[in-house]
Amino acid sequence: MTDIWIVVVVVGLTTMAFKAAGPVVLGTRALPRRVQNVVDLLAPVMLTSLVVTQTFGGDEEIAVDARVPGVLAGAFAVWRGLHLIPAMVIGAVVTALVRQLSG
Repeated sequence: MTDIWIVVVVVGLTTMAFKAAGPVVLGTRALPRRVQNVVDLLAPVMLTSLVVTQTFGGDEEIAVDARVPGVLAGAFAVWRGLHLIPAMVIGAVVTALVRQLSG
């Protein structure tokens, strides 16, 4: 096995161990309210950070291009109550239109 595959296996096993640790350690006990509040916010914060870095990230600089209006259109659609899939389609269409118009 090459060094890369050893790293892949070790990272995979470590990930599974971390994911299993919560239910194994806590069992059926509830988390303290403050900890539960933090856990509840982790997924939205991670998703937001990924969207922001993918939208504005460039080659070591901030990039403002057709992705920005697309993300804004999708975010507006979600804010107005549209489900996620149609909002993603709206964002993709707006991005494509802006790219088409900008040449």
